[in-house]
Amino acid sequence: MHRIRKGLSGMSASLLAILAGLLAGFLILLISNPANALKGLGMVLMGGWNNGMKGVGQVLYYATPLIMTGLSVGFAFKTGMFNIGAAGQLMVGGFVSVYVGATWTFLPGAWHWVVALLLGMLAGSLWGMVVGLFKALLNVHEVITSIMLNYIGMYGINYLIKNSHLFDALKNQTVNVAPNAVIPKAGLDRVFYILKGAYHDASSVNAGILIAIGLALLVYVVLNKTTFGYELKACGHNRHASRYAGISENRAIITSMAIAGGLAGVAGALMYLAPPSGMHIHVAEVLAAQGFNGIAVALLGMSNPIGIIFTGLFIAHITVGGAYLQSLKYMKEIIEVIIGLIIYFSAFSLLVRDVIAAAGRRRARREQARGQEREAD
Repeated sequence: MHRIRKGLSGMSASLLAILAGLLAGFLILLISNPANALKGLGMVLMGGWNNGMKGVGQVLYYATPLIMTGLSVGFAFKTGMFNIGAAGQLMVGGFVSVYVGATWTFLPGAWHWVVALLLGMLAGSLWGMVVGLFKALLNVHEVITSIMLNYIGMYGINYLIKNSHLFDALKNQTVNVAPNAVIPKAGLDRVFYILKGAYHDASSVNAGILIAIGLALLVYVVLNKTTFGYELKACGHNRHASRYAGISENRAIITSMAIAGGLAGVAGALMYLAPPSGMHIHVAEVLAAQGFNGIAVALLGMSNPIGIIFTGLFIAHITVGGAYLQSLKYMKEIIEVIIGLIIYFSAFSLLVRDVIAAAGRRRARREQARGQEREAD
């Protein structure tokens, strides 16, 4: 009963954060273009359904890296760490995947994209492990280290791309990976599409969404059904008690950040192994937005892997819906402002949850006190 009550309070906090963000976004729409504000809000809420099944497919496509970065942040948070470096880990993992996908053409068939994905995960894991090593061995706070590594990773990748054959100078981005390195569609292109006469316009969705959901379920099992996950969570809740119980605090910190980095690395691989219609690494002084949006996904999902699946889908849903706001004479960046507001309010979701929980505890104590008074009488 306690776990159900706790889950409901967390869900209430997340819903309040989402509603507050949408309300603030509506006020911005109202200020920008009052005549179309209600219609614009409706478009945002409709999300992918503005474009039928193809739009739904686009939601799944954009949700894939959000779910993975949300898992990265959420996993670290469950173990007592705050991984704000998912953006850098995503970019490092994505770069390694693109490098393998574009150059290792000797790999046979379907093994090409699998190897590229696994090596991207390994690269992200190593990048995250650096944060864990600094925390465990030198007691450097993970927020400071991960922020610095975000920019080290971004500038390092820009340099490596511009000085290699991976650079497409005309488009200022990476080249397409080899056909065998592209994430397969797994038949999803035959489900999420628009058919107009003989014209078949498929969405960009691929097997990446299935991989992301599968990894979310795996993370849930590891955290809640295994001794390994219990030890990591126990160390996050109380490191002193865990040390007394024989759990290595340093090993738990390093392992936690390595796994978190690996999950973000998978996000990068799934993002960039999807050309020609998918994303490319652009040589620009901008961190991947999916890394920071993953923080909102984790906070709204209360760091629960199952909740992260749904919050990742929600953020992708309003992102796709916001793309249609330009037809109402709104700037294309306005949906990023709305998402930013939701991220801002989601930062208070934990506070709201704690306030709700504290109110529940006070109510329970009052009821208990009244019960004791009745028994005394």
